[in-house]
Amino acid sequence: MSDTILITGAESGFGEEIAFGLAESGHEVIATARTQDVADALQTKARTRRITLKSHKLNVRNATDIDAILPLDFGILVNNIARGEGGPISEIPLEILHSLFETNVFGPLALIQKVVRKWVAAGTRGKIVFVSSVASLEFPPVIAPFASGTHALEVISRALHHELKPFGIQVQTINPGPAVTRFDEGMIANAFGWLDDSRNFTKQASLRAEADAIADAEALQVDPDQMIRRMVEIIPARTGRYRNVYPEEMRKHVEIGTSEAFDLEI
Repeated sequence: MSDTILITGAESGFGEEIAFGLAESGHEVIATARTQDVADALQTKARTRRITLKSHKLNVRNATDIDAILPLDFGILVNNIARGEGGPISEIPLEILHSLFETNVFGPLALIQKVVRKWVAAGTRGKIVFVSSVASLEFPPVIAPFASGTHALEVISRALHHELKPFGIQVQTINPGPAVTRFDEGMIANAFGWLDDSRNFTKQASLRAEADAIADAEALQVDPDQMIRRMVEIIPARTGRYRNVYPEEMRKHVEIGTSEAFDLEI
């Protein structure tokens, strides 16, 4: 079986650095991007860093793109694709939430269903890794739209872990803690594109205050470089835990936050 690693959403951020890190560690990598231009740019960037990997166009919302990926030989699928949206879920326009779920949930699941069908038919003992977030387990309300998608994937990954184990297919999640990245900052910024003080009961100043309070919580911030190094270790491994919360001290925070939800009063 090929242990070539295919990564979705590798055009920037964690996805790009994971792809480069895995390739630098000697793994065969197929890094995918939403458009061909971006895939070509990723290949060029890899060459300038003297990294050898393959790049491929893959928009998980495009069935033709998914079908074009299937003939490729890979034994590890890393679901890293994600779109970030923040703001009050009580007021977010539903078309934005629909689009988020198409990108973060339904598109990845469409890809996974076709990949595992191929693996089961061929007897391939593959592995699926979900690059998730602690937001799938416990989250500040200000990023509820994004967290709703990651939580849906958490349920899907647990089900896949149970369903695919008899076929020798492994499923694993990586749940990074909050990091200061353009992705995280962009989630909140997106909300200010539609939140209107003249129309919405949630005011921009209130949202900004909540977002600033989270950004100031330095104790919860994760070093992105350390997280990437940890992911490069976890992804190709054939042994390990199903859920990987990082850093380790975040596990207690998540467990406390989740348990406290049982005691909340209305």
